[in-house]
Amino acid sequence: MAAAITTLAADTPTLSAANTGFMLICSALVMLMTPALAFFYGGMVRVKSTLNMLMMSFISLGIVTVLWVLYGFSIAFGTDSASLFGWSSEYVGLSGIGITELWPGYTIPVYVFAVFQLMFAIITPALISGALADRVKFTAWALFITLWVTIVYFPVAHWVWGTGGWLFEMGVIDFAGGTAVHINAGAAALGVILVIGKRVGFKKDPMRPHSLPLVMLGAGLLWFGWFGFNAGSWLGNDDGVGAVMFVNTQVATAAAMLAWLIYEKLRHGSFTTLGAASGAVAGLVAITPSGGSCSPLGAIAIGAVAGLLCAMAVGLKYKFGYDDSLDVVGVHLVGGVVGSLLVGFFATGGVQSEAKGLFYGGGLEQLGKQAIGVFSVLAYSLIASAILALVIDKTMGMRVSEDDEVSGIDQVEHAETAYDFSGAGGGIAPRTTAAAAPAPTQNTKVDA
Repeated sequence: MAAAITTLAADTPTLSAANTGFMLICSALVMLMTPALAFFYGGMVRVKSTLNMLMMSFISLGIVTVLWVLYGFSIAFGTDSASLFGWSSEYVGLSGIGITELWPGYTIPVYVFAVFQLMFAIITPALISGALADRVKFTAWALFITLWVTIVYFPVAHWVWGTGGWLFEMGVIDFAGGTAVHINAGAAALGVILVIGKRVGFKKDPMRPHSLPLVMLGAGLLWFGWFGFNAGSWLGNDDGVGAVMFVNTQVATAAAMLAWLIYEKLRHGSFTTLGAASGAVAGLVAITPSGGSCSPLGAIAIGAVAGLLCAMAVGLKYKFGYDDSLDVVGVHLVGGVVGSLLVGFFATGGVQSEAKGLFYGGGLEQLGKQAIGVFSVLAYSLIASAILALVIDKTMGMRVSEDDEVSGIDQVEHAETAYDFSGAGGGIAPRTTAAAAPAPTQNTKVDA
């Protein structure tokens, strides 16, 4: 994030209409990513869980927005306290901010910076939801989001991007969220699923995606929105760094998709649409922390490595027995770790900062900093998330009953179903007589 790595300009900045407009567009693109994620996850679950999966993302838009205005922005980006969190009274309720007041050192208003960062805060807990498909009470999930962003996301955002945050001061590079977003969400997902356990029928029943076109639509919209997520994180468009990040986002995503498909073909014999979508997301995740520090050739390498390792990692849940329903751990945690650590190898020292990686003569110093950032966020989020899930589970209960899970969480939690098949036959059935009974037809019942 540019706020964590750019030296303030010597001259007092003035409001830039171009940068302000650019950042508002980027904010809208990042907002689109949460509904896109809902489609991506919604297509990957079975029919009976589709609406619940969509709602687990959409509810984050409501809860996190209100919390961000009330106190989240202040904790994440207020005046530093002990390098662990921030607090500024004028940011509480966004009530003490002038409409033309600039974010320090930049040419955009504080309001614009706040709304851009809000969109990051919204999508991060939504990412966690994919690991919990089919089995979590909606009220428990809403409470978890509330507690998790307050205790985990807001402070971690301060660590990584807030002035005075301890990872910021150490010089950890995270351009747009490898640690604060993806490792944070992936580790949280692992912590929660270790508490709540597996789905009924895990490793026994087929749990195939019910709508691969929906998955592809979600992946395409994520790819589109990610340009705002990444390029916008430079908070302006004056020096070309955002343009490099834009290019690297496209390049790494393409390389990761190809690497995933090649691995899939060699390992399983087919190129699948699910593999293409998952590979693209893996590349987007990996380039998020690293794309502002590497060249396009470095982005190809980072994307290819992430695509390969994430494709291998999604199978670990069957080996170790944890039920990561939609591969949040395999894609977001592993992809975030890969992208963040590879900064220590591929940072050129000529884009967002002067820090150089091992392949550019920088030695192991930056890699060491990246490792500290990766594993500190991973450990904190994993432990804190597991504790939150355990507390909720022991008080109000985290999971729906086994009968409700088997019958379908959509009907139980939302009193709706994603698709209405009652009129699928259409028309009026012809009259028949005993002498002319209809011939038997194939059973067309849809299996939820």
